[in-house]
Amino acid sequence: MVALEACGVGAGDEVIIPGLTWVANASTVAGVNAVPVPVDVDPLTLCLDPAAVERAITPRTAAIVVVHLYSAVADLDALTAIAKRHDVALIEDCAQAHGARFRGRRVGTFGAFGTFSMQHSKVLTSGEGGAVITGDGALSRRAEHLRADGRTYTAHEPAVGEMELDQTAELMGSNRCLSEFQAAVLLGQLELLDEQNERRRANAALLDDGLGALGIRPQVSSPGTTERTYYEWAGRIEDDEIGQLGVGPIASAVAAELSGAGIYTSYPPMNHNRLYRPASRSRFKAVAGLDLTGYSLPVAEDAGRRVVTVHHSALLGDESDAKDIVRAFEKVFTHHRELRG
Repeated sequence: MVALEACGVGAGDEVIIPGLTWVANASTVAGVNAVPVPVDVDPLTLCLDPAAVERAITPRTAAIVVVHLYSAVADLDALTAIAKRHDVALIEDCAQAHGARFRGRRVGTFGAFGTFSMQHSKVLTSGEGGAVITGDGALSRRAEHLRADGRTYTAHEPAVGEMELDQTAELMGSNRCLSEFQAAVLLGQLELLDEQNERRRANAALLDDGLGALGIRPQVSSPGTTERTYYEWAGRIEDDEIGQLGVGPIASAVAAELSGAGIYTSYPPMNHNRLYRPASRSRFKAVAGLDLTGYSLPVAEDAGRRVVTVHHSALLGDESDAKDIVRAFEKVFTHHRELRG
């Protein structure tokens, strides 16, 4: 919300979002009185399809929010070009991509803002909270005001007992500050992030081979990706007979074989996401265009039925743990007919 409002997004504006992502990408847009416009994703990366974005641009489009989903980096070459051509803000949602690189640069540095989640399931976590980053000084100053009730950092080191925030009143904001304690926890984890990401990549490669041999097509990242990070390993079940069963029973059965390890289904497509219910809150009832059920998102819908994910916590073990995951999938696939009851 800070990034959107800092970019001037507000009432009546349209914001393009992926059709496959966590519900907050839609509800956040609604939260700044704008209208989310979900578009379909690329079948290989599961990230925003640039061609679909291009088709969705209208005179009301104010921003494009790109999510680097699961373990893939979106096509930043194409998306930054589209944003520049249409003079709209590009905001990177890097909640699942801490440490990833595209063409040698960290993700989050390509758009007007990069946004990060530090919620408890993330690879860098303080339980809750997040951060926005930008290389633009004017946008940074707007974001500072928006996060701290219209205040910004003082130009000098505050004396003991003085506030470090100056009441400039340039822009009305809200309190969205991360606490010092959470920041300290995150700074400590930064020292471990690269090492842990490398371990996740090594185990993900084992899953690529082992689960790929079972007929699960691994998610790929866009050309130009220099370094992937794995919030979740994701793959599409290609076998039609197994796929028709749906990923829910399969994920549950595999998790049971692994004593409750983090094996999950993909996000539901945004046009059928039961958590997105703006009509259930009175503040949204007067806003037109918030109903997303009429959008066609065939790739996202297919992913909701066929894509299974492995949480990054399961990728922090050793090679034997990765092989256990493969064996669990193999057992469930062998006996999948029994899951039909």
